Amino acid sequence: MPTSSLRTLICTAALLCTATVQAALKVGDVAPTFRTPAAVAGKAFDFDMTAALKKGPVVLYFFPKAFTQGCTLEAHAFAEATPRFAAMGATVVGMSHDDIDTLKRFSTEACRDQFAVASDPKATTIKAYDAAAAASPERADRISYVIGQDGKVKFAHTSADPLEHVAQTQAAVKQLTGK
Repeated sequence: MPTSSLRTLICTAALLCTATVQAALKVGDVAPTFRTPAAVAGKAFDFDMTAALKKGPVVLYFFPKAFTQGCTLEAHAFAEATPRFAAMGATVVGMSHDDIDTLKRFSTEACRDQFAVASDPKATTIKAYDAAAAASPERADRISYVIGQDGKVKFAHTSADPLEHVAQTQAAVKQLTGK
């Protein structure tokens, strides 16, 4: 049985984790549009949210830092699920504060050339989606959104568990598209 101070530390850590992953954008809110440098399969391009929405729903997931354990695990899981998202007409894009050169490598090594990762060096989009980490406002928390073709948030998910994001957003896209 944990000591009293260990129990206090565990409870405090749990509360801090819960407090830092609260998405402010709610279902029905208008999702901010953006255009930013991104990479897929190691090649840079400009990701345009408006253009992506014309093709179908967008799964936009924010992650704290490329090549960290949780973010790599999450990228691998999204890479495995990307063909299923594509079959439902959805585009997957990850976003972090990392620079585009780092994300070019991450798009190949962690994302396995399956989906784009976008760079938000000034944290403009991270802040617009209220996905900034409380302790480090330029860094993103682990928050995922499903944006419908009408430009509105259809689903929002916050969790420190990187694997939950794939399953939760996939279920939301399936419900949205009926596919």
